[in-house]
Amino acid sequence: MSNSWTNWSGFVTAEPRLLASPADAGELCDLIRTAPGPVRVVGAGHSFTPLVKSQGTILSLEKLEGLVSHDAKKHQARVRAGTRLGSLMHILQGIGQGLPNMGDIDRQAIGGALGTATHGSGPTLGAYHTQLETVQIVDGLGKVREFKRERDQETIHAIGVALGAFGVLSEVTLNNIASYRLRRRKWVLPIVDMLRDFETVMAAHRSAEFYYIPFSGYAQFIASDFSAEATTVRPTDDDEGSLRTLRRLRTGLAWLPALRRRLILGAVAKVPAEDYVQDWLNVYASDRQTRFNEMEYHLPFEEGAKALAEIIEMTEKHFPEVYFPMEVRSVASDEFWLSPFHKRLTCSIAIHHDAANDPLPFMRAAEPIFRRYGGRPHWGKMHGLKAADLKKLYPRWDDAMAVRRDIDPQNRFVSPYMAGLFGIGQ
Repeated sequence: MSNSWTNWSGFVTAEPRLLASPADAGELCDLIRTAPGPVRVVGAGHSFTPLVKSQGTILSLEKLEGLVSHDAKKHQARVRAGTRLGSLMHILQGIGQGLPNMGDIDRQAIGGALGTATHGSGPTLGAYHTQLETVQIVDGLGKVREFKRERDQETIHAIGVALGAFGVLSEVTLNNIASYRLRRRKWVLPIVDMLRDFETVMAAHRSAEFYYIPFSGYAQFIASDFSAEATTVRPTDDDEGSLRTLRRLRTGLAWLPALRRRLILGAVAKVPAEDYVQDWLNVYASDRQTRFNEMEYHLPFEEGAKALAEIIEMTEKHFPEVYFPMEVRSVASDEFWLSPFHKRLTCSIAIHHDAANDPLPFMRAAEPIFRRYGGRPHWGKMHGLKAADLKKLYPRWDDAMAVRRDIDPQNRFVSPYMAGLFGIGQ
């Protein structure tokens, strides 16, 4: 019987010769030297692109998890790369630290989140990789390499967003902040107002994001700010119930858009506004049970509203089967060479499709719009770009590829998908 692997959504599958879960760094080094190639590494399988797919070896870091050490004064924590974000939150809270920001899913491993430039929202808040202080990897020859910000900042900028192709991440030290509380508010507003005042509204809070509900004309806006107030009860999430309602309306009324819109508006009107204060780890993440496939593009911040307006128009005109909300966030500029946020304040727009449906027609229709506005794709989410396209989007592309060759001279980490992505052997 062959080994089999699938990502979270079920869209990407693989049958590698070997599935392995090294118990420590020594075993990881041995596997990289001796396992059938190409060698690809998986965190939680929450990417939607074939980053992990391999006919050779897929390495799971699930056993390389937990806290290694921490510095209370500097608010730094060294953790193993397989640590899931959900576990990491509680580890950090226990030592008086907090991640400065998070996305809304906590199932990913920190190694995978770093390697694909996963992020939260906030115009002054960077993605996870901007927290890197030290990076430990195992290179393509099975040797452990350690890089520190104070002496190796250029290298960390090169490998901080690595896609599992610049060595296998084993441990990292993160620069965190002292544990904190957030006041979280959620309310509904017309999408025309949101698009008109986009830049002002998105910059008015430490962290702000919104979800546009297709065929409704309305968005759910979410704002989070530091708070010194006492904690209050977080309302029970009913996102899954809301999705079920939207799916039923989609299925029954796909070709009656006016009635569908009226019924969705009625459902939206019943959603209560939220306003609560909680410790940071009890705020960011939501439970995501309904499986989906996703495309997310990162655009210049000032282009976000225009691009979203076109995506909405295209969706509501041509894709009545889509019901998942569209997620819109902002991310601070950074210096990492393969970061989608390299040297520009960013608006991120994510579109989703039920995993039970073929996502490709919808994604292929949306991608030219994102690209027309200068978008860079999220590395872990669906896109159709190859090396020739990507090189135009990243000023330090050639420099990054040179570092990759040094770390992996025998192309141990290069699968056919990665070869096309990076232009290796072409």
